[in-house]
Amino acid sequence: MGNSINRLNVLKNIAELLNEGTDLELMLQEVLQKLLTLTNLTTGWIFLIDQHGNRTLAAHENLPPALEHNNRAPMCQGGCWCVDKFNKGTLNKASNIIECQRIEIVTKQQLGSTCGITHHATVPLKVGGERFGLLNVASPNKTFFTEEELALLEATAHQIGAAIKRIQLTKKEQELALSAERNRLARDLHDSVNQLLFSMTLTARGGKEMTNDEGVKETFGYIQQLAQQALSEMRALIWQLKPNGLENGLLQAIKSYGEMIELQVQDRVSGVGHLPSNVEEVLWRVSQEALNNCKKHAGTNEILIHIEHEKNQVNVTIEDKGVGFTFSQNQNIPTLGLSNMETRVRSVGGTFSLKSEINKGTIIQISIPF
Repeated sequence: MGNSINRLNVLKNIAELLNEGTDLELMLQEVLQKLLTLTNLTTGWIFLIDQHGNRTLAAHENLPPALEHNNRAPMCQGGCWCVDKFNKGTLNKASNIIECQRIEIVTKQQLGSTCGITHHATVPLKVGGERFGLLNVASPNKTFFTEEELALLEATAHQIGAAIKRIQLTKKEQELALSAERNRLARDLHDSVNQLLFSMTLTARGGKEMTNDEGVKETFGYIQQLAQQALSEMRALIWQLKPNGLENGLLQAIKSYGEMIELQVQDRVSGVGHLPSNVEEVLWRVSQEALNNCKKHAGTNEILIHIEHEKNQVNVTIEDKGVGFTFSQNQNIPTLGLSNMETRVRSVGGTFSLKSEINKGTIIQISIPF
């Protein structure tokens, strides 16, 4: 990889990329490409690994055909020495890997060419006491990495770890800012539009009582009805922006929202646990959408919410016995609202499933690890 001057040049180029990046996956891909170019290596991949050991192939460059087989299934499935060591907490610095297990497997299965790659170096991505994943690099017929090469890879991995932490903190700050903006908007709506609609309701009722003309009475009555409807929808919107009662727990917030839109919410809770704020927020928003769908489309005012707490996971089932609709698991999610629910759940690493049949109601099942 060259002398110390070249090493500094590599670190400088990569630092410039990392300091500019805001999209994590794009940044990791660009950094991997730059690292391979500057070090004359050919192949690399980055695994992001969460605190539960769940692994994601976040970036890859020039994988041999055998590892690209079936949409990179050999990279995304199964374990290997480096991932196992990382999950056990025993991989703390850059290391040579003597014969990559993934290469061994695809070779035995004859899944294609490995382009002469048999070994790779692996480096944990970390900063301080936090660990984020692994950087792996390789080249054809390269079976050993020198101490100098490993030191450069370790320095690069530390830079990547710091950049991942920076992006995570920036995202959290943005989420807090968004929450603050929602709260401000909710206050503004309550103090202005909400009060105007309430005043309109009172004015229409007063006008109806002050006239003897039946046509005018009917008009004022219609205005009063529209104002009351708009007031009800405005209160529901304010609830969605700022969920009063969420501080008392997810279930209480859901039940209170259900009462406000005149639904009877039956509840069942299994287990005891405290949910992370981001998971609670997702479940709250998804439950709101489910209750709204029940109110508008299900033809029933009863809905069941079952929340099951496990050690590191929460499962939520939302079920109504309404009119239902035709839906097959092979179909795409049929409406934007339901699709948004699935997107929210997947954004925190959860799974979302939907079952519905005509005259048999609708069941939404959600599982989120944390």
